[in-house]
Amino acid sequence: MYNKPEISIIIPAYNEAQRIEPTVLAISDYMSQLDRAYEIIVADDGSSDNTVALMQSLDIPHLRILKTKANGGKGSAVQRGMFAAQGDLLLFTDADNATPIEELAGLLTQIEQHNHDVAIGSRGIAGAVVENKSALRKAFSYGLNGIVRLALQMPYRDTQCGFKLFTRKAAHKLFGTQTMMGFSFDLELLYLAARFGYRVAEVPVHWHDVDGSTVDPIRETRRFLRDIITIRRTDLQGAYRQLPATTSIGEYAHA
Repeated sequence: MYNKPEISIIIPAYNEAQRIEPTVLAISDYMSQLDRAYEIIVADDGSSDNTVALMQSLDIPHLRILKTKANGGKGSAVQRGMFAAQGDLLLFTDADNATPIEELAGLLTQIEQHNHDVAIGSRGIAGAVVENKSALRKAFSYGLNGIVRLALQMPYRDTQCGFKLFTRKAAHKLFGTQTMMGFSFDLELLYLAARFGYRVAEVPVHWHDVDGSTVDPIRETRRFLRDIITIRRTDLQGAYRQLPATTSIGEYAHA
């Protein structure tokens, strides 16, 4: 008998055949030990490798695969996963398992015991453990986070960690208003969360750098800086206030 999931875990994936299987297995093993109904959603982003076929070959309970022909960006993949999710709490996490699923416990505490609407994993606050991150990436991260705090007036030390948990209500509003579909989509989500008055907790996590990323850091840094300007301009123009969420979580057809 199928139980409606309490927790949905969304994994965006683009050409992740070399890295995603251990991640899904680790998540399945951890979640199966919890006394809570769950689902795992792999939101493929138009992969040209065998990511989808590999996921379809796995005999894992509560695993669903969302397929699309077009590559729409990480933000698009996460959004589709959120729209398809059935849980009361919705987590997205990266396919490389850089933040282990065990870190979910800290995020759950903030939402369930401290009444936050959103809990975000952070590599930039006290208590975080960061492994194998190069000096260059540390410098980039430090600089970008400083720009974010200055330009967007947000207090977070790490907006880009791919490990974020939302209540269903917050996810409905934020992902229904989201306009950015690329690498910095979660920066926009956090900006919108502040605009809508949601309570956001920044939670220290254990994170380790994993080889094999398809992200070009130089190119994405340039896009990130452009997106900061776009977010600020969009808000100053009043566009966010004119864009109520119109898409319900679960409204999209399941692929």
